[in-house]
Amino acid sequence: MNGEPPRPYRGLRVLDAGQGIAAPYCGMLLAAAGADVIKLEPPEGDWSRGLSTRAEGQSVMHAAFNRGKRSLALDLKSDSGRAAAQALAARCDVLIEAFRPGVAARLGLGPEATREDAVCLSISGFGQKGPNAERPCTDSVAQAFSGLVALNQGVDGTPHKVGTYVSDVVTGLYAFAAVQAALAERAQDTAPRRRVLDISLLAGTAALIGFPIGEAGLLGRAPGALNIPSGSYQTACGAWVMIALVREAEFVALAGVLGRPDWTTDPRFASFGARAENRDAMLAEIRAVFATRDAAHWLAALHGARLMADRVNTPLDWLSHPHVRAIGGHAPVAQPELGEIPFPVLPGFGAWTRPAPALGQHSDEILAALRAEA
Repeated sequence: MNGEPPRPYRGLRVLDAGQGIAAPYCGMLLAAAGADVIKLEPPEGDWSRGLSTRAEGQSVMHAAFNRGKRSLALDLKSDSGRAAAQALAARCDVLIEAFRPGVAARLGLGPEATREDAVCLSISGFGQKGPNAERPCTDSVAQAFSGLVALNQGVDGTPHKVGTYVSDVVTGLYAFAAVQAALAERAQDTAPRRRVLDISLLAGTAALIGFPIGEAGLLGRAPGALNIPSGSYQTACGAWVMIALVREAEFVALAGVLGRPDWTTDPRFASFGARAENRDAMLAEIRAVFATRDAAHWLAALHGARLMADRVNTPLDWLSHPHVRAIGGHAPVAQPELGEIPFPVLPGFGAWTRPAPALGQHSDEILAALRAEA
């Protein structure tokens, strides 16, 4: 990107009392936008410090979602810990919490503990009310409950969880957008008004798949397969190629590239609808053709015909790809406890290379400033 990345939230104070991924990701994006984000952690640390590759109290997962924050370790089971947290909440522009519904209020960290113009964000699995509000929830549970897993049926006929923390991440993104909207509205206020946001993994994941949910609701049944034979195919060298079709003319071009122009006159394959009805026959034939040549051959031919296709890359393939390197798609974060981590740039913000804090790294300075403000 040209020029300096946007930092519109300089001077904004955020208390991030979330753990894991969704709430911390929202906090990290606010930090990337210039906010002073104080990460409140228990004495044992955010549980994400104990997951993924880790060393000396730090992990890649924790670093990914907590870069650029200051860490404050407090024991909220103690009177002094709760008092310090409450004093911070009373001075923050934004309060983020991800406790079970009702816990924040019992700790004195509910909306009523904040300043009268604060933005208060609660992130939970199923939301703050409703029959499932008290149920524990993780990314995989949210994917299953929302219908995302059902949409991700493999060739083995089994519905699969998407292979990354998509419910957590997309919920964090929706939370960031909602906080930004609340802050923009606050700037227009003529009198102070507190804003309370209830965002859940359930709602975030459902919003992500709003199109298939809406179509299924309209029809009263699962809609037919879309854009057959779009998908991934294994080639002779073992690599996989992904193709995408959105117009009938592209299927005609694909049939030509694969040396099967007869498909275009076969009534079983004459349209997207017909190919969906004869999905098994179509896929069997196209798989057999892709298996005859290696990925490089097929990609050259597909790209030559201006078809949308690419190799199915691993994360390591992506990191080393010439295009990704040419555009500066990732930047190293020097994480003291772990070493250099190549994180992708944040879209719109560019490289965000500040490391995540050590547990309690900034406790003394935060508490000293709090006493000075008292």
